[in-house]
Amino acid sequence: MTEFVAEFMGTALLILLGNGVVANVVLKGTKGNDSGWMVITTAWALAVFVGVVIAAPYSGAHLNPAVTIALAITQKFAWIKVPYYILAQLCGAMSGSFLVWVIYKDHFDATEDKGLKAAAFATSPAIRNLKSNLFSEIIGTFVLIFVIFFFTNAEMGTEKTTIGLGSIGAIPVAFLVWVIGLGLGGTTGYAINPARDLGPRIIHSIIPMKGKGTSDWSYAWVPILGPVIGATLAALLYLALNFKY
Repeated sequence: MTEFVAEFMGTALLILLGNGVVANVVLKGTKGNDSGWMVITTAWALAVFVGVVIAAPYSGAHLNPAVTIALAITQKFAWIKVPYYILAQLCGAMSGSFLVWVIYKDHFDATEDKGLKAAAFATSPAIRNLKSNLFSEIIGTFVLIFVIFFFTNAEMGTEKTTIGLGSIGAIPVAFLVWVIGLGLGGTTGYAINPARDLGPRIIHSIIPMKGKGTSDWSYAWVPILGPVIGATLAALLYLALNFKY
């Protein structure tokens, strides 16, 4: 139960602050309106920092099904706990997203652009090309997971216990997420986390928002499948590089 609560709270704070900055930047009449991509990517990195600090002592701070799956593939995390962690992450993401809507409700109501309203919940592509969008999510998540493995195993072939983002410290992973956003996030908004996208998209679909518009479920599979594929490829390559004959 402690692990579940830690993953729930860490992911909830991650989404509260991460989607919160998107709402602050894109919604009408906010203090941070139109402050730009640098503000968004920086705040998302710091949101990861906060989530890791909260969850690391209790669950290892996965905060992302892609991390959980990759660690299980490399036998650094028990497969039996995978559904349990993912459920906590999804519920946390939904809760954090709901709070963003409550906090910024007046600004959601004042914003006429349905796309901008949806942007404060889930990701969407700058140019809609599902093959390219999927590839972007695969590569972004691959970088996230592969670098995490080498943060935790500085020397090739040296086996260490790795249980999550908390194993590498909150600051390194925050910088990693920051540079992924700056370097690779312009195509799809860099979900790189299925729970980060799916949980808020579910909330967007069910809340009684004024002038809401579509939740774009036809795109929703991209930020779910892409990160899973990217995490799997990173884990398999890591295993191959560390294979002991």
